[in-house]
Amino acid sequence: MVADVGLKIGQFGERARAEDALRRTEAQLQQSQKMEAVGRLAGGVAHDFNNMLTVIRGYSELVLSRLAPTDGFRKELEEVKKAADRASGLTGQLLAFSRRQFIAPKVLDLNSVIHNMEGMLRRLLGEDIVELCTVLDPGLGQLKADPGQVEQVIMNLAVNARDAMPNGGRLTVETSNVQFGQRRNRPPMGAEPGSYVALIVRDTGHGMDEDTQSHVFEPFFTTKEKGKGTGLGLSTVYGIVKQSGGCIEVESKPGRGATFKIYFPRVESATTETESVAVGGDSVRGRETVLLVEDEPGVRRLVNETLRLHGYTVLEARHGIEALLTGAKHAGPIHLLLTDVVMPQMSGPEVAEKLATVRPEVKVLYMSGYPDHPAFSKGGIDTEHSFLQKPFTPTTLAQKVREVLDGSKVA
Repeated sequence: MVADVGLKIGQFGERARAEDALRRTEAQLQQSQKMEAVGRLAGGVAHDFNNMLTVIRGYSELVLSRLAPTDGFRKELEEVKKAADRASGLTGQLLAFSRRQFIAPKVLDLNSVIHNMEGMLRRLLGEDIVELCTVLDPGLGQLKADPGQVEQVIMNLAVNARDAMPNGGRLTVETSNVQFGQRRNRPPMGAEPGSYVALIVRDTGHGMDEDTQSHVFEPFFTTKEKGKGTGLGLSTVYGIVKQSGGCIEVESKPGRGATFKIYFPRVESATTETESVAVGGDSVRGRETVLLVEDEPGVRRLVNETLRLHGYTVLEARHGIEALLTGAKHAGPIHLLLTDVVMPQMSGPEVAEKLATVRPEVKVLYMSGYPDHPAFSKGGIDTEHSFLQKPFTPTTLAQKVREVLDGSKVA
């Protein structure tokens, strides 16, 4: 009788634990789906804003270049350009969250990255307020990610920790190798079993309740006072980690600090880094003919005017079909195809491919606000040498056009 009761209690306990685990998994899945939906929305908004900011920043720079140093309108126009530059930074953070940033991954030693940042982190935290401790695994494996983005992850987590400890405390940065299995030491939601490099950031701040933790990676979510933060710091971290193939989780309780655990897939060998092409000479002027394809009228007019001011002949097209017709009708040479990537009817890479059949000598420079086209993932676009990210300025545009024309590479 007693044995039967004990058996039933044990079975009840196992079922309760299984149901609790199922509820947690369902909640994690719902959160992941919500973050994915918000990410798509954020990326779309950032793309549209990048087109607008290209026009605002571009014309601000063009007008400033025509004003005398003593002109009374310079100060006001410089403020417009500064505001556009700040807005560009915000769209960059939205793109990071939505995993639509352009990245240049390299094989990294995470310990070296942290060592190089220690001095800056101590100044950021305030050495007399927050104590910085590092616990780094000497046998740490390597990971592959964009170096600047990894630094941004560490920086954003440090800033978040500092703000959670207004009266001082301790920030601990740890690294270690982690092996996740199919059954034992199972990986966090969204990660596959395998070898990972762990970055763990702990603080002794005021901590978070469960509701705050469920929203902490959402863009524009913040517990800070109005005007004290954008609410994009941790969402940027989330996007960077996801875009790098990793995962992130947070553990916290009110009054007991917070721990952020990030897992990057471990890689075994380094790859050779590609050298960037240098800009040919000091001058960015030219006399070549450029076929410009851009469906956004404001951006198209800005690019056209910028190139003409630098001496180029410009052939305009609103979409891919018009570009191919223009390329077929034009009697003279076309030296460069400057095209947006995502357009109605025909994408930029498709235009380049079709144009190359009749004009194989044409070089290509792509423009885009975010890498959402399959050509980026398939390697069809050289984002290091033959790509210009929106929003850009007239100066950057002129430099990149000259670089591609002077280079030996044909995209």
